[in-house]
Amino acid sequence: MSTKKEPAPAAPDTEPQAAAPAEADALAQAQAENGQLRQQLLRAMADFDNFRKRARREEAEQRLHGLQEALRVLLPAWDNLHLALAHPGAGAEDLRRGIELTERQWAEGLRKLGVEPVPATGQPFDPHLHQAVEMVDTTEAPDHTVLEELQRGYQWNGRLLRPAMVRVARNATAAPSAPEENADA
Repeated sequence: MSTKKEPAPAAPDTEPQAAAPAEADALAQAQAENGQLRQQLLRAMADFDNFRKRARREEAEQRLHGLQEALRVLLPAWDNLHLALAHPGAGAEDLRRGIELTERQWAEGLRKLGVEPVPATGQPFDPHLHQAVEMVDTTEAPDHTVLEELQRGYQWNGRLLRPAMVRVARNATAAPSAPEENADA
């Protein structure tokens, strides 16, 4: 009988030593990649913070530029008011013409900025554009028609700045807009 000696199994502590350099290399590579990713993240965060600051600064500059343009459009009317006050000896008719000219300049300046008056007198009452101050019983105008504008309303680029304050017709002969409830029912 031949006794063949089988090689003894390797000691358990020799195999981890062989794997340790490979694991150490993988760990070092992962740590290096982690460091690179952290640096990229920090740069991206700094870039975003700079972008946010620049966007705020540009927005503020745009706001100031828009305000500057609005003021530039309205200054001629203000200049005319100063001229009128500088000539106190002008007659009532001259003063009236000056005020009319100034009002036209003011209206033109506001129109250039997108401000338009809300149509009111003679128009159907629109609660989105008009604020009813008084209802007037009359048969001379259709029901819910604006009879008189007490204070002009304005829109800016399609948005209501201020509703027109108006008196509205209530025509007693018109059919009621909503059926009245019977209190006995």
